[in-house]
Amino acid sequence: MMLEPLVTALADLEEDRVLDIVGEALNEGAEPLSILQACQRGMTEVGDRFEKKEYFVSDLMMSGEIFKQVGLILEPHLKSSTRISGGAVVIGTVQGDIHDIGKDIVVNMLKSADLDVTDLGVDVPPARFIDALRETDASVLCMSGLLTLAFDSMKETIHEVTDAGLRDKVRIMVGGGPVNNLVCEVVGADDWGADAQAAVRLAKSWLEVGA
Repeated sequence: MMLEPLVTALADLEEDRVLDIVGEALNEGAEPLSILQACQRGMTEVGDRFEKKEYFVSDLMMSGEIFKQVGLILEPHLKSSTRISGGAVVIGTVQGDIHDIGKDIVVNMLKSADLDVTDLGVDVPPARFIDALRETDASVLCMSGLLTLAFDSMKETIHEVTDAGLRDKVRIMVGGGPVNNLVCEVVGADDWGADAQAAVRLAKSWLEVGA
């Protein structure tokens, strides 16, 4: 089955159409991984439209929800197939902050880029980030925060990552509404993501060259 219509439907945010095509493709014996890859291409197009200001944050959220539904459908079929991960990423909203909309958008886009993502949720203490880095052997850490009080938590987390002997093995990215280059420097991160697409591009570039 040709999957180009799936790419277009996801890029156009046609939820019902996407789910119908996925179901039809599975029934016709299409490889689950090829279906997933078609959806990833659709998500890339969504990101491109966002960068061109043709789409807004609400559109990114919508595409993420569609991709999540496709993932749930494909998960049982993918368990028995070999999937090559593009790399491991740990992400979470730092301690003291419970905002998750921006983080969730980044999580979905990272997953659509075929990265192995460990999402720790919100209000994550430094020790939990460190445990996750050790458990997953991830080489990229993404921390999100929408409140200015999150800056202290970001700085503390990076300090504890250093004390744990992991800093030279991990590239650290921060992001969120009030985050900018100055905040990045103050908290000690390697770089910052201005938006979801920028964050994904940065993570992929780090994983391509190695941490």
